[in-house]
Amino acid sequence: MLEQPVVVLFMIIGSGLLLGRIRISGISLGTSGIIFSSLILGAMGADLPKALGSLGLVLFVYCVGLGAGPGFFQAFVRQGSRLAQLAIFLTVVGAATATVLAKALHVPVDLAAGIFAGALTSTPALAAATQNLPPDSVVTIGYGLAYPFGVVSVVLFVQLLPRLLGRDLNVEAGLIESSTVNQREIRRALVEVMNPAVFGRRVADIHFLAHARGQISRILQGEQLVPFDGEAPLEQGQQILVIGDNENLPDIVEFLGRPSDLPYTMDTDSQRRRVVVTSKEMVGRTLAQLALPNRFGVIVTRVLRYDVSFVPSLDTRIQKADLLHVVGQTARLKKFTEFAGHRMRLLDETDLISLSIGILLGIGLGSLPLPIPGGARISLGLAGGPLLTALCLSHFGGIGKLKGHLPRPARLVLTEIGLSLFLAQAGVLAGGRFLGVLQEFGPSLFAMAAAVAIVPMATGYVFASKVLKLDLLQLLGGICGSMTSTPGMGAITEKTDSDIPAVTYAASYPVALIIVTVATQLMVMLLSQ
Repeated sequence: MLEQPVVVLFMIIGSGLLLGRIRISGISLGTSGIIFSSLILGAMGADLPKALGSLGLVLFVYCVGLGAGPGFFQAFVRQGSRLAQLAIFLTVVGAATATVLAKALHVPVDLAAGIFAGALTSTPALAAATQNLPPDSVVTIGYGLAYPFGVVSVVLFVQLLPRLLGRDLNVEAGLIESSTVNQREIRRALVEVMNPAVFGRRVADIHFLAHARGQISRILQGEQLVPFDGEAPLEQGQQILVIGDNENLPDIVEFLGRPSDLPYTMDTDSQRRRVVVTSKEMVGRTLAQLALPNRFGVIVTRVLRYDVSFVPSLDTRIQKADLLHVVGQTARLKKFTEFAGHRMRLLDETDLISLSIGILLGIGLGSLPLPIPGGARISLGLAGGPLLTALCLSHFGGIGKLKGHLPRPARLVLTEIGLSLFLAQAGVLAGGRFLGVLQEFGPSLFAMAAAVAIVPMATGYVFASKVLKLDLLQLLGGICGSMTSTPGMGAITEKTDSDIPAVTYAASYPVALIIVTVATQLMVMLLSQ
């Protein structure tokens, strides 16, 4: 059976994903479990075509670039610039630590690059390293050894640091302490307006409502809920539908009046729409600045960003590729949709022509030799070329008819397929040398992996708190993003329902994703001299 590539491939993927589902203290390997199953089967003599790994590599990095593009360049502006600095700092410290230890412990360049990529749990960095090393390198072994250290160390760091500092994350966020931290859920409530303080006033003129995480989306007419005109004044006895999260909604209901139990029918599909923002007129501006109820007669009831849905306030700043849930009359929705730069099929349409051309452009870009100081030349390769191309296409939304967008389900599927193919082929290739590497270098590899994972976080904490002046919640989310650690972010969300760590994670993650890929290639060049 090991002589049939198709059988071997699905044996590796299936067993690797099952291994990745095993949870120990809430921690799992996920898709990276494939690297361990492929190393084992590779040691048993299994083999896979190299083209399979190359196909997986370009699919993976291109889709990663499409996902990171909207946030990558924005992370360098406004408040995100500090988090970009944190991501760069941690990556540089990690690369420097790996380089110094590799020379001190006489660890070969391929192992060192793999350990660096694994300690920062960055598969794109592993992909970049494979492009600059011989086909028979053991970079994958280094990655497999260091990856568990990278996952566990970040989770322990974000859990233990608040305890060592004697700080409570809910108190840090200004939240009420409770024994159970509930995940925020978006809910709605029908409210009868009874507060005399709001009679005859627009929502935008009422400070509490303008800055609350809640929206008045509809008003009851008869038994039918219809879109609410944000420019219309509130009046006594109105029955209005309010949307908010489970933390803020009760306060908004109490402020406006009292809950209503009148029967109602929701509006039709023609009165609500999902809109993806691409227009330069909207990106970077707050809802207050856009004044959508006044200009278009529509109300944004919720925003989906980085896979997190939340109810906006007038202070919410719109970002490119935000998915807005909007309600309003049909004609007004149409005008707003055109203004936002959205096409109705954009959410669900997978353009394989744009995908193919984009990848081809990325491969071409990756093959170009680029001069660097000292007279040497490097190329971005199959990892860097498609990644950079996807970043640019995603950031600008496309070039001409070449689109920089894939529907999220399609992008996630292609990312997982690409990653699985790449890890399977890379692991099988290195599997035959796995035991030999362990016998030759022994405990020094594990010590190096632990150091490369821990030193950047320890120094990053000092840099973030003393130099960048980040508070604890910003710091924890920024470190998880800088270490590209989704499990670490999960450990934080289990301790607090504040959205501050998620925002800082989203700002630092795409920067770290790119910087660590570049740093890996530079480290390989430095150690190869």
